[in-house]
Amino acid sequence: MDYNKSLIKRRRIRIGDISISYLLKEAEPADQTVVFVHGFPFNKNMWIPQLEGLPPSIRAIAMDVRGHGNSTTGHGFFSVDVFAKDLLVFLRKTALDRVVLCGISMGGYIALRAYQLQPETFAGLVLCDTNSLADDNAAKQKRFDSIQSVLKNGKRAFSIGFVNNVFGQKALTENQAAIDLIKSSIRRNTESSICATLLALASRTDTTDSLADITAPTLVIRGAEDRITPREQSDILVSKIPNATYLEIPDCGHLPNLEDATRFNMELIGFLDRIPVG
Repeated sequence: MDYNKSLIKRRRIRIGDISISYLLKEAEPADQTVVFVHGFPFNKNMWIPQLEGLPPSIRAIAMDVRGHGNSTTGHGFFSVDVFAKDLLVFLRKTALDRVVLCGISMGGYIALRAYQLQPETFAGLVLCDTNSLADDNAAKQKRFDSIQSVLKNGKRAFSIGFVNNVFGQKALTENQAAIDLIKSSIRRNTESSICATLLALASRTDTTDSLADITAPTLVIRGAEDRITPREQSDILVSKIPNATYLEIPDCGHLPNLEDATRFNMELIGFLDRIPVG
């Protein structure tokens, strides 16, 4: 599917202390709007296969989180709460309401926190390779070690290790385009933004207790070979969110939207078809 390549526009908008860069695939009239939030330490370009693959009737937006891609850093004190509030201000300033929010990994943390803060804004959730749990001590320490590694060895070494961990075996051997995209995305971030985001992830709040309050239709997606998000964490989302559906995509790791974009897009479109419009 390649409906909309020529229709994707690059836009910027000022919100608070930052300028947010985003991709817009417009639809006139738009039956639905999907907003995509990337993972760490990537940017909006990871969602281009989805923007290109959605039908003409669906408006789609992929935004750069503060300090990532072409969005500016602002005050520099990052948290998942700050990222979520940035998203809500972005939606308000672009006059978007009742959107379907699709977040992967860190983007899923942001989506869950944004829903906690303002549930009426969202008509549906797509939570990809993510979870609701706060980091335990071991996970926090791993992030602290990553900060030290970035400061000592730079982001090039960090990107190589990250790529080897984030993709499934099939992508590592057959999908050089996805690997190159992720490597370049990581290297476009500054070391300070990478480290600030690692601290934000280590300090994020646990949203598990509020999962039962999610009334929006929710699709939980996980790559079958994901070594970062265990199946047990996805099961928590599915068991506690009242209207959740689970989908596992085979031969994929942590980024199934890039590793098998055709299957991911097909399942996303099917999910959108089930969400009432209006």
